[in-house]
Amino acid sequence: MSSVIASTRFSVLDRSRTREGGTNAQALRDTVRLARELEGLGYHRFWVSEHHGVPGVAGSAPTVLAAAVASATDRIRVGTGGVMLPNHQPLVVAEQFGVLESLFPGRIDMGLGRSVGFTDGVRKALGRGKDDADDFAVQLEELLGWFRGTSPTGVHARPAEGLTVPPFVLAMGEGAAIAARAGLPMVIGDLRSRERMQCGIDHYRAHFRPSPWAREPYVVISGTVAVAATPEEARRLLIPEAWAMAYSRTHGTFPPLPPVERVEGLAMTDRERGFYEAGLAGHIAGTEEEVAHELETVLKETAAQEVLVTTSTYDREALLDSYRRLATITSG
Repeated sequence: MSSVIASTRFSVLDRSRTREGGTNAQALRDTVRLARELEGLGYHRFWVSEHHGVPGVAGSAPTVLAAAVASATDRIRVGTGGVMLPNHQPLVVAEQFGVLESLFPGRIDMGLGRSVGFTDGVRKALGRGKDDADDFAVQLEELLGWFRGTSPTGVHARPAEGLTVPPFVLAMGEGAAIAARAGLPMVIGDLRSRERMQCGIDHYRAHFRPSPWAREPYVVISGTVAVAATPEEARRLLIPEAWAMAYSRTHGTFPPLPPVERVEGLAMTDRERGFYEAGLAGHIAGTEEEVAHELETVLKETAAQEVLVTTSTYDREALLDSYRRLATITSG
């Protein structure tokens, strides 16, 4: 095994994707089941996401789901990728993570993002507007203050105050600069936009200010990694998500994942086909040998300390097999 791969942590973000013919409950239970499997394979972290009003994603309450995952596992770190801070009051977020850390000490991560919802309807339902994302840096500072007991309000966040829950910034757009100024670990994607990703990493490292949370930069790169017995099988893993992305771009809503066979039989418009082909391109996908080579390349380019794998597909057994194969690459 490559020394650069051996020295890198590998983790997983599962978005609790719903499948055609399946239920939200099934998707959530699949997430918990996957976490147990990945713990056995030696993955470092398992994170869950926050999406609202999306037919294709069951994960709308990440701290609740993180509690279920942590209850079902013993060692793997559990966290959020992420809690979308503009949607919430920082005090409430601190309290939720304080409860998690109190129940599962030393295992909880606090991944934080600045998204405010996929559609105008969702933002209205949340009582938020697009501009609320601009307040992320201020909200982040307030949130961290609740853990350190520095709020000027005189209020104390219980049981969060005095606890250490590692915070991570999901770096989309301005996120890299915010993570650097705050002195926090950064999660940046995706692997399809290597040049843009590298620019964000370079900015983060150049402007990083040590903080009580992190003395030096810590970079987590994220994206899809699919491993199978043949390149063709690995590519098939990508098909359901690529079609779902194409559908969302052309219809305005993100659907449940379809089976590969249905996508392959679809008659697509030129516009749909363009988005679909773009959705298949640029990921790390192939056999163990091919994926190992690609991982070594991107890790040497970025000098990232960790990879957060975000693969979704219709076939849950094929997805688990991909993670098993990836584990053989990363563990030697």
